[in-house]
Amino acid sequence: MSVSDDHILFIEDEQPPVEDPDGRRPWLVLVADDDDGVHEVTGFALATMTILDRPLALLHAHSGAEALAVLRAQPEIAVVLLDVVMESDDAGLRLVETIRSDEALANTRIILRTGQPGHAPEAETISRYDINDYKTKAELSESKLFTSLTMAIRSYDQLQRLEANRRGLEMIVAASNQLNAKYGVQAFAEGLITQIAALVRVPPEGLVCAFAETHAGDAGASEYQVIAAAGRFGSLIHHRLKEIDDLRIVTALTAALESRVSSIGRHSATLYFAKSEQEGFAAFIDCARPIPPLDQHLIEVFCSNIALCAKNVDLVVELRRDAFFDRQLGLPNRNALIVELNRRAQIAPNGDGVLAVVDVDQFATVNDILGQHYGDLVLKMTGARLREFFAPAAYIARLSGDAFAVVGQREAVTAEAIGRCFAEPFSLMGIRQSVSASAGIVFLNAGFRPGAEYVQDAYLALKRAKAAGLAQIVTYTADLANEVRSRARLLDDLRRAFEGHRLHLVYQPQIDLATSRVIGAETLLRWRLPDGTMIPPDRFIPLAEQSGLIIDIGHWLLREAMLALHRLRAAGAPNLRMAVNVSPIELRRPDFADSVLQILSETATPADALELEITESVAVGGLAAAIETLAALRDSGITVAIDDFGTGYSSLSYLERLPADRLKIDRSFVQGLERGQGAARIPRTIIALGRELGLRVIAEGIENESVALAVRALGCHEAQGYHFARPMVEADFVAWLAAGGCPAG
Repeated sequence: MSVSDDHILFIEDEQPPVEDPDGRRPWLVLVADDDDGVHEVTGFALATMTILDRPLALLHAHSGAEALAVLRAQPEIAVVLLDVVMESDDAGLRLVETIRSDEALANTRIILRTGQPGHAPEAETISRYDINDYKTKAELSESKLFTSLTMAIRSYDQLQRLEANRRGLEMIVAASNQLNAKYGVQAFAEGLITQIAALVRVPPEGLVCAFAETHAGDAGASEYQVIAAAGRFGSLIHHRLKEIDDLRIVTALTAALESRVSSIGRHSATLYFAKSEQEGFAAFIDCARPIPPLDQHLIEVFCSNIALCAKNVDLVVELRRDAFFDRQLGLPNRNALIVELNRRAQIAPNGDGVLAVVDVDQFATVNDILGQHYGDLVLKMTGARLREFFAPAAYIARLSGDAFAVVGQREAVTAEAIGRCFAEPFSLMGIRQSVSASAGIVFLNAGFRPGAEYVQDAYLALKRAKAAGLAQIVTYTADLANEVRSRARLLDDLRRAFEGHRLHLVYQPQIDLATSRVIGAETLLRWRLPDGTMIPPDRFIPLAEQSGLIIDIGHWLLREAMLALHRLRAAGAPNLRMAVNVSPIELRRPDFADSVLQILSETATPADALELEITESVAVGGLAAAIETLAALRDSGITVAIDDFGTGYSSLSYLERLPADRLKIDRSFVQGLERGQGAARIPRTIIALGRELGLRVIAEGIENESVALAVRALGCHEAQGYHFARPMVEADFVAWLAAGGCPAG
């Protein structure tokens, strides 16, 4: 690295490149990255660098669009240090395409950088757009950055110097692109011979040699082997160099490989290409006529450019391996699985193969409680157990996270076999740990279908299995697919209905059993289709929760209910309390309390006029966070009711800790009161428990007067149900209030 006293120059877009005090024009390097820290670190790393006796000047862009503007304003940019992921996942690669295609900046060198290895470019992209290098930000140290820049700037400088010689330049660039497109060292070497021969306009006659393995029997001597050949030398492929009977060729190649230096004679060229400091290969090109000086110069430039291509070949091979291999577990990955499924579909489209997607039960909990290291051990042991139990007859792959795939014959990959596979506990860190797994199975007999579709079907079955509990295995069927499609259509219709203001609210009165007065109303969401069909809430509310749509719906519902509350109070119920159901999904949002208080403020609603109804399932998502949120809301004056008590995750400690004012007895317990005193035990217990905890108790589902009298006799404070009033739209509720409200209790 060359160091000078000149600091790096940060050039604004509108300023031209400036010379340093010694009159040296700097190399322009564009840093395109959306992370300010990357710009700062890159500037610091390059601050004292000079390359080819010229300083560096950095230009900065924080998006693909900014980078393109800089490139258009400064066409003499030598190198672009380009982030793959900026304003979008493919912003960097789209910029590469623009640079190479639309802007035709063939000479500007491109070094890709990313902090997300999963966004590595495809090998075809690297070859198509002449990308010089690809590095993750973690591995791009100062020395490696200097090396990559030096190689890139040398290449750029040489390409620029050849601008006057259009023919030579076009051949060099074309050759580089063609060689980059070769996968594997041998294919690369064969293309190398062809391109060099084309460059000097001679028939492709040549050899390419590389280091072979060192043999202990030869006193540790390194042997060279022919890895590509053309023309009359074609038969020598895979022969050792010393087996060639042409001393001129053997001497020239040996000298180049040992000295790591190229040499050009009158009738031959022996070229050395360094892939790294320790590894390289040499090519011998035989010429029947002398090589002109101009062609010798082109060969020299070509060799410098091809050195980058040789590194790119290894890069492409590495990326292709990563594209199909999971390094953590040493298993094929999802891409490799799909290739395997496609292969099997071509061979036996209606065979007896089967795909099982196996997912470790409660893996996230294990990871959270016992740590990532323990979780990694569970994954490794799971992969090893699947290989031990099903391989080699079956194909084992890791799909993602804790999901694995097993592809085999139907008689081998069965639900029973998967259960037996996990029957024996794992031995982890000296402890026997029981591990269970759920699975989705799909038969590979539906004709030639893309492998990705089979994987999707297996995941559908897995999702159903996970919903059923632990260690469940479900086989994919057409009925399951139809159900999923139906749910997807229903969700899409729900989104459209919400956006089109086709959801509406109804209100069911809540009655004080001691006075028979209306003291509150529960807000209920309803969805009517254009043909008049009502979609039950238990069908569309879970979809809204799973999709996250419940957040927007809940926000709208609360605002509408508060506005309706003002109108209902003005219509004859001045002290009416409005109860609004809250989904656990809403309650888990950190901004939920602020959102509720903001709506109360915007609608000028007193806090004590609102009651939030929650279910016991809030405890599943983290009781501590729910307690904190509800406590903050109660401090403002809002009351809290526990809905459907006794049907969920009931526990006395949960009930005692959760901030609440009311306990709602589920209708399933209340309606049983008609069967006599025996059915009154659970309601009586819940009412006694609520009173002991200082909670008011409200009974749901009161259908007739006898049940109303029964719950009042048991000591229940409040009630709601068809006996008093059905859920009503606002106008009907106003009319009901005007008519005198509920009957005497």
